[in-house]
Amino acid sequence: MTIALGMLETLGVPAALEAGDAMAKAAHVTLVGYENTDLGRITVLIRGNVAEVQRAIVAGIASLQRVNSQEKLLLSHHIIPRPHENLEFVLPIYFSSQVAQFQQDIRFPPPLSV
Repeated sequence: MTIALGMLETLGVPAALEAGDAMAKAAHVTLVGYENTDLGRITVLIRGNVAEVQRAIVAGIASLQRVNSQEKLLLSHHIIPRPHENLEFVLPIYFSSQVAQFQQDIRFPPPLSV
């Protein structure tokens, strides 16, 4: 099953980190990484099923207001539902065993007392 690719382009490192954190917390997605292009433009890359990626992108956009509500930090965002396998290997978005651990559900230990 091919999973969706979500991209959110921001202005500045604090905005990118805030968006990545918010997206990872808001939906069941894997944060693949950050791509720094030029002039402080940073793209946050996430993977997951389409509905989860959509939910994460919405949360990432909303989180940018917490960094600096006076400045426009969102530059662009886009979702590719089923990226072609060539895109998977050419760009640093490949879902590998190194990032698979972050896609697992959080499992809490059993309570100490019954």
